[in-house]
Formats: sequence, structure tokens, C-alpha cells
Amino acid sequence: MTKLIIADSEHNADLLYATKFFVPDEIIWLAHRGKTCAVFSPLEIDRARQAAEVDECLPLTVLEDAWQKEHGRKPLLAEAAALLLRRKRIRSVSVPAAFPLAYAETLRRAGVSVSVATPFFPQREFKTAAEIRHITAAQRHAECGLARGLEVLRAADVDRRQFIRWHGKKLTSEILRGEIDAAIMRHGGLPANTIVAGGHQSCDPHETGHGPLRAGQTIVLDIFPRDQRTGYFGDLTRSVVKGRAGDAIKKLYATVSAAQAMVLRELKPGVDGAQLHERVKQFFTASGYPTEQRAGRWVGFFHGTGHSLGLEIHEAPRFAAGKFKAGQIMTVEPGLYYPDIGGIRLEDLVVITASGNKNLTKAPKFLEIP
Repeated sequence: MTKLIIADSEHNADLLYATKFFVPDEIIWLAHRGKTCAVFSPLEIDRARQAAEVDECLPLTVLEDAWQKEHGRKPLLAEAAALLLRRKRIRSVSVPAAFPLAYAETLRRAGVSVSVATPFFPQREFKTAAEIRHITAAQRHAECGLARGLEVLRAADVDRRQFIRWHGKKLTSEILRGEIDAAIMRHGGLPANTIVAGGHQSCDPHETGHGPLRAGQTIVLDIFPRDQRTGYFGDLTRSVVKGRAGDAIKKLYATVSAAQAMVLRELKPGVDGAQLHERVKQFFTASGYPTEQRAGRWVGFFHGTGHSLGLEIHEAPRFAAGKFKAGQIMTVEPGLYYPDIGGIRLEDLVVITASGNKNLTKAPKFLEIP
């Protein structure tokens, strides 16, 4: 089946996977009979000829001029794609799930059969050695950001009201996130929506965090940058307390740490992800941390044990989708969240190997920061 994408690779991971080339404007990409071609504007074609992994780079102007002669106007991009398909005598194409409906309707009016392929590139589930290197590089960006965040917290003081102060001002989630993100940028990464969530905010796993941070409360640092050069993601979470942690927080941290260690021991080819996730929930319940709703809010462990990533921060396969296979990348990030105690999440990134897994994360794990 002929494959077709009309998109930009800044936002479309399938196109970036196919071309290894960042382009901010939509292009036409086609895979037909073992060969690929892509249509670029004059702005991009010279750069594409040098850098894009495409067998044939075509100028959009050739299609535009031909359409202009036939219809008296310049074509829309989907119309240009229809003309390209007609010239190559292609009558049916397979497109990604996110392919715009308007483009599909344009192609169908031109006599092209359009079907959706999900997944579009099944091989993306299994990472090559090169992809693992790219993901590891992105993980180092995350670790660089974490190191800066911990450095700031160590240098900070605590005032009488238990606010954390840095350079004479209250340290906020926004300030600490800025320091983390700046370090990532200098290291070659692209941060986005870095989580610095303290206190009650740490109990909402996707809360990015805002306002002043306090000593003695949990602070979740979840950092997931892309590599600027390749576009691959890393993902890393640590949970810390500035100053002394109370006994309830220490117990929560130790329980999450033990659950993560259990998953890291058992994660290998053939293990069923759904069953392993259920074991984590059972372990938490047996440890005195049930997952339930209290006053209309979920507490306990109410997200996945992990997820795969690559050119997207969440991509197939899901942790609980089936049995693990060698070559898959997974995060391992159990967490517990109780507003009267705090939120704790620990996340490492691993690759499934033939005999087990290899942890790609080097960042240390500890709870208290003096």
C-alpha cells in the first residue's frame, strides 16, 4: 500500500521518523514501491536535498505551475498531492490517523481511495541502536535540568514561615522551572511544561506547579525535554523535600521506591504489562495505600506504571498493552498521592533487552535536601 503524509515534521512524529528532517511548514511525503519522495517549497528544497532522508525531493512549483495551467489558479496542498498521485498513477493511499479530513475529501474527489493505517509505522514501537542513543542523549538533558534544580534547592534557605528563599526572594515553582529549563536549553535540549509541583499540587500528576515552594513538603520534579537535533524525548521524575521530611512522607517515599525497584527487577520480555501494573497496585494497597476516591478526588495510584516514548512523549505501546518485547522503551514511574501527606513519583527510563532491561537513567534518588 502506498503511504501518504501531508504535514509538518515539527508536529508530526511519523513524518519526522520518515525523513529525519525538521520542517515547520506542511509538505507532501509519499512512499511507493520501496521508494520515497517529498514535495518541498522553494524555501526548503535545497536544505531538504542535503539533509532529508528522502529518495526524491520534488519542487512544489512544478506541481503548482501544472495545476495553474489546468485550472487557472494555484492548487491547495492536497490538490497538489492529488496531481502528484495522478502523475504516478496511484489510485489508493494509506494515511496516518491524524490525516486531516479535508485533505482526505479532496483526494477522494480526485478519485483516490484513502484508508487509515494505525499504527502508520509499526516499527516505531521497537527502537534501533541509533534511536536508543538519541533517547539517552535526551535523558541526559533531563538529568542536567534536574541537577540545576537540585543545586538551587541546596543553595536556598528557609524562612520562619517555612517558605524556601533563594537570593533573598521566595522560591516559586515558576522560578525553579525557569532554572531547570535554562540548563536544559544550554545542554542542547528543548524543555516544555516541566513539572515543579509542591505541596498539594504534587498530588495532581500533571499539575505543572505555581506559586511559592515550602520546606517540609513534597516537591515533584518531572522533566521531559526533546533533543534539539533529533527530536527524541527523555523523561525523568524525582520527588524531594527541602529540609526534614516527616515520617509520613518518608514512608510514602520508601513505598514508591520499593514499588519501582520491583518493576525494574521484573521488567523483561514476555512479562505482561497489565499484570505487572496490577501487582504494583496490590503492593501499594497491602502497604496501606489504597487507590480510591475521597471527597470526589482520586488518591493513591491512579495512573499507569509507565509509558513508551520516542519522537512523542507518549507513544505506542502502552505499559499495560500486552507482553513486553526486546527493543521497547519504557518509563517506570509509580506514584502515590495523598493531599494530607503529599505526592511522590519516581521515574526512570529503560530499554527492554533480550534478558531483562537496561536503565538509561543515571540521576540519583534521595528524598531530603539540606
